[in-house]
Amino acid sequence: MPDLKNDFDCAATMRTGRYWMPFTANRYVNAQGEARVLTAARGAYYTMGDGHKVFDSLSGLWCTPLGHGNPRIAQALYDQATSLDFAPSFQLANPGAVRLAERIANMAPAGLEHVFFANSGSEAVDTALKIAIGFHKLRDEGGRFRLIGRERGYHGVGLGGMSVGGIVPNRKMFATVMVPGVDHIRHPYDHARMAFSRGQPQCGAEMADDLERLVALHDASTIAAVIVEPVQGSTGVLVPPVGYLQRLREICTQYGILLIFDEVITGFGRMGENFAAQRFGVRPDMITFAKAITNGIVPMGGVIVTPEIYNTFMTGPESAIEFAHGYTYSGHPLAAAVAHVVLDIMEEDNLLSKVRALEPVLEEAIHSLRDLPHVHDLRNIGLTAAIELKPREGKPGARGLEVFERGVQHGLLLRVTGDTISFGPPFISTPEQLRDMGANLHRIIATVA
Repeated sequence: MPDLKNDFDCAATMRTGRYWMPFTANRYVNAQGEARVLTAARGAYYTMGDGHKVFDSLSGLWCTPLGHGNPRIAQALYDQATSLDFAPSFQLANPGAVRLAERIANMAPAGLEHVFFANSGSEAVDTALKIAIGFHKLRDEGGRFRLIGRERGYHGVGLGGMSVGGIVPNRKMFATVMVPGVDHIRHPYDHARMAFSRGQPQCGAEMADDLERLVALHDASTIAAVIVEPVQGSTGVLVPPVGYLQRLREICTQYGILLIFDEVITGFGRMGENFAAQRFGVRPDMITFAKAITNGIVPMGGVIVTPEIYNTFMTGPESAIEFAHGYTYSGHPLAAAVAHVVLDIMEEDNLLSKVRALEPVLEEAIHSLRDLPHVHDLRNIGLTAAIELKPREGKPGARGLEVFERGVQHGLLLRVTGDTISFGPPFISTPEQLRDMGANLHRIIATVA
């Protein structure tokens, strides 16, 4: 057998296509070889296959706010794996998961008190949608079957999340297996009025009234839930206008519709609060979470719900299963152990305050690019931001790809989707690192333009 660590030729094996990568232009990436291989990570930096380091501008995939290689997390993994490495969650509990549910409930907005664990954002969303349908059925409102998403929304790749999601390429291939009874409100972005906004746009709250259109079309008595990301992350940091989320909450309350906030990206500090719901002052009926809860090291996700929702399920014989749903790895003891250490570090290092202090630094770094050719828009809030480039005529995505490639060459790992670059740097970043990122981007984009 070959020594895989020392003798394995990763680039050569990539060219065979044995590893089918997700959300990837596989043929193009496989041809790049070591230029697209990550071999190590420490702090806010990855090491590429050729040995040079790149700044992790998106915290992995929005999921490693504490950076990489934290020894306390590694020790927690080892300690848990040598004491209770796996525990079935069907009809049994483990102390780490029980305590973590209590801890998350205490961090959540007041009135969200019960936690159901899953293993990813996709699973968390599908869980929340099933909870919404079951909730209404148990209340003798089984006619509420419709689920309302939002254009340009991303809610994972489960059939439920993909159906309520509003990203066309994700939906196109699988249109025949979409969940029935799903509709979408428009997204809350208007370039003509909101371009180059810093933080929340001051106009546009009325766009939430598009939900009234669907109420009139379908009748409120058929609508179970509305699901939105407080800040739409995967389609380029679309920031809600002032008053927009409040208006959505009002409409949902008026018509008895559950409001779900998908906080897989914004949860656990990205907005300078535990949850974006607290940043924006709006309490949904459910919150989905994942990613940052374990710093991306062990998969974990979940749903936080109100006592009204939880107690609606707690009916019938005490020996009966109230909610026929769950996963083999729900509340996994390794994930719970890591989550506790992650939350400990966030509290001890006061990282929410650090996020709030870094927010204006990131804002200035991004908005310093405004006058560059082909910069179509700049957006930011919390420790997130986006640069939208004008596409090359007849070649959408080509300019964004070139920026990505040059970024890797010049020490920046960027998240580029089409011609939009999204940012969510680690909470442990220094102001100097964010300023250097902005200066580096200025040089790269100017050259590409």
